Amino acid sequence: ATTRAEREARNGHASGVIWLTGRPGAGKSTIAKALERRLYDEGAQTMLLDGDVLRHGLCGDLAFSAEDRRENIRRAGEVARLFAENGQIVVAAFVSPYRRDRDRIRDLVGPERFVEVEVTAPEDVLLERDPKGLYARFARGEITGLTGMDAPYESPGTDALIVDTAVTPVEVAVDRILTAWRASVGP
Repeated sequence: ATTRAEREARNGHASGVIWLTGRPGAGKSTIAKALERRLYDEGAQTMLLDGDVLRHGLCGDLAFSAEDRRENIRRAGEVARLFAENGQIVVAAFVSPYRRDRDRIRDLVGPERFVEVEVTAPEDVLLERDPKGLYARFARGEITGLTGMDAPYESPGTDALIVDTAVTPVEVAVDRILTAWRASVGP
């Protein structure tokens, strides 16, 4: 079988996972797409895993209970690990509200190959953006269990690079993430 080291040598870069976490509407997907594009344009072998996409496919059988949220992230982590072991830089964007679940992925991938990024914005900005209408539906009482409102979101704190999208342009966020990636994992 081909080893990770062989794939990394052929690809010309280290492999691993850049995991973007944060509340709905914070800007995870926007940053993840720009980050993956930049890496791809630089010649990297990449894989973009977006929570919204996986929720409709691989995790389409799951709801939003605490157990289902954990299973969603467990599955995403396993997929991310598979791609990273095959020499790719995985850019993953998931709400992933529980710190314990993100820590499991870090352990699964290997802490030396994992960079966690918390994408944040003040609550008033999240409510104004509301790209999927979740906050409006929550305010009208149409849904419950919204992460950061009546369902928990556990911040990674100092374990992660923090990007506040209310004050950080997307390209600046990408630059900061790549700087952290290269300092932690390698070129």
